[in-house]
Amino acid sequence: MSFSLGASLRSFAPCFSRTLQNKALSRPVPPPRGSITSPEAFLKAIGRSSETKVSYETWEQLWHTSGIELKKNGLSVQDRRYVLWAMQKFRLGEDPLDFTHDPKKKKKIRGWGPAVQNGKRIRSRRHQ
Repeated sequence: MSFSLGASLRSFAPCFSRTLQNKALSRPVPPPRGSITSPEAFLKAIGRSSETKVSYETWEQLWHTSGIELKKNGLSVQDRRYVLWAMQKFRLGEDPLDFTHDPKKKKKIRGWGPAVQNGKRIRSRRHQ
């Protein structure tokens, strides 16, 4: 009985141990390139006013941050995902001018298909 209990605990423990690791610490820190030599310059280059939402003192501190730390700093989910995505693109050697983009605009017309057109509900022509 103790053997089966030990096996089940071993299979259960790795699930929790992986979530406690900070994967950002194991990723490489890219060297500064071109005009991007500071954390402020990087955040300004990726846009979406990221430099006003987060601030870091050193280059290494920026690259060792994780999504949990960004959440503690008060960033929304979309901003966190965008910053982490842009950091990974920069690690891979891409230029921020090539991969940055503006956020999606809000939809003006809501609804599905022909039931709503130009913001007005279309009623059927059948007599009910």
